[in-house]
Amino acid sequence: MTLPVRRPGRVLALLKARARATAHPADPSWPDRLAEDLRELGSDWRESAEVCADAALTARSAGHSVLGMLSPVQVTAAGPDPVTTRTFLHLYLSGLRFGFHYPTLQAFVEQLPDTTRQSLDCYSHALYAFALLGQSRPEGLAVMDDVLAKAGERTKTLHVLLHGLWLGQDLDQGAERLLALSTRSAFDTGRDPIVLFRMAGALRRLGRYDEGLATIDRALDLLPPGDIAVHADLVRERSLISAARDVHRNPPTHTSGSTQT
Repeated sequence: MTLPVRRPGRVLALLKARARATAHPADPSWPDRLAEDLRELGSDWRESAEVCADAALTARSAGHSVLGMLSPVQVTAAGPDPVTTRTFLHLYLSGLRFGFHYPTLQAFVEQLPDTTRQSLDCYSHALYAFALLGQSRPEGLAVMDDVLAKAGERTKTLHVLLHGLWLGQDLDQGAERLLALSTRSAFDTGRDPIVLFRMAGALRRLGRYDEGLATIDRALDLLPPGDIAVHADLVRERSLISAARDVHRNPPTHTSGSTQT
């Protein structure tokens, strides 16, 4: 987990909050406990994004999505304090993202009161952009640009946008935008297997198959051992690139004939 630059004691406190939230993903009380921890720390949106994204992904990977623990009504209800309200929003929207519920995420944000939507933090705004990009909605690119102008080099926020571009197969210049975004200084260039995975998909869409294969092979080499689900995704992408390259090099030939009756 990449955390904002903070004094060591605060970083440790945030890591402890994350560890408590992910220790027992089947326990329905962990979102409330995380909100309490972040409230005690007075976390800002950046810290909340870092912790909530990891917690939501861990819960889903364990088969206990946060969507089964937080209802939309609970998320939109006025919380006891702004940090709790934001924590529930980050967890719920992240759960929708990891479940690929694009229309639901879009509709949830768009039904929020205008004042609430206008005051969304950058991470929540990025998740809204993800929902649009994932559906190849062109307006998602404008929302993404708005987020990029405000978010700075926040890795978790940029990963959300990268994910949306990767999913938006029919976006105009989507592959090019993905490759450009992947070079931002927030990413450990050439060392992040997920970024390399997204890049390989973009290179495939652009017909740059040899580059795509080299990129996905590097992602596979850098992927930590034991991450079976992600490894399967990377292997699948490699198969897609190889198949597309083979078709490009050896296009099928068609023979024509006539049948007399």
